[in-house]
Amino acid sequence: MHLPIVSYADGFLRHIRACQSAELPGRRLPFRIGNHQVGWLLPEFADALTTYPEIAYPGDAVQLKDPAALPRIARDLADQGHYRWRHEAFDVRTHPAGPVIAQLDRGALPAFGVFAAGVHVNGLVEHASGLHVWIARRAADKMTDPGKLDHITAGGVSAGLTPEETLTKEAEEEAAMPAALASRACHVATISYAMVRPEGLRRDLLYCYDLELPAAFCPHASDGEVEAFELWPISRVLTAVRETDDFKFNVNLVLIDLFLRRGLIEGHEAVGLRRALDRGRI
Repeated sequence: MHLPIVSYADGFLRHIRACQSAELPGRRLPFRIGNHQVGWLLPEFADALTTYPEIAYPGDAVQLKDPAALPRIARDLADQGHYRWRHEAFDVRTHPAGPVIAQLDRGALPAFGVFAAGVHVNGLVEHASGLHVWIARRAADKMTDPGKLDHITAGGVSAGLTPEETLTKEAEEEAAMPAALASRACHVATISYAMVRPEGLRRDLLYCYDLELPAAFCPHASDGEVEAFELWPISRVLTAVRETDDFKFNVNLVLIDLFLRRGLIEGHEAVGLRRALDRGRI
């Protein structure tokens, strides 16, 4: 089936702009571990750190002298109500390819302005009528964007895991997908952004994958994070992204990348959207 080429890119561009809403540094102060800058702090949160002897605060930056103290300090700040503890450690690096400097709970990442990596998988099925995409609906009790539409599987890269290991783990937990099937996913893009959210500064790096799935495979929720799965024609997915806010905020970016790669958006609109996606930074 031939899909019409999409025009009027503003419906897509608004999602990209929303995810690139942070102005850095803005009011934020650099957060350093030793001599390595790993995050950005609002001044009021920086003030909360001054009570800890491991923290140096000369006024233009905040420096943690002992990386091993970060989990304890972060937990104490969670107990004080600065953010919600998630019981999931993430590796702290200065940049994606850099060495691990420390670990920090997922719930603390936005407050400290530390970047986080995640994986997103486009679950694709080729039918005689054209390309279809598996869509998940997030559970109503999810902390972030409850009830929104999502990928067949997606998740943050926890401490000690690679993106590929995370993909396999999340696929099994969220969609009851066998590891042998999940391992067929192909890395197709990397998207980054810095975004202001209610929980703080989201500096996210998304590893995006395409996974061609057999028509006989049907995902089902296995860990309670997804309410249901539906298989949509890609034209319906495209319309939903362009005209609604039904998808989780960052899922829109991964789907826009899919539309561009599949040639569903062309001409100057495609060029502008690609430039906007590639402009993201962490």
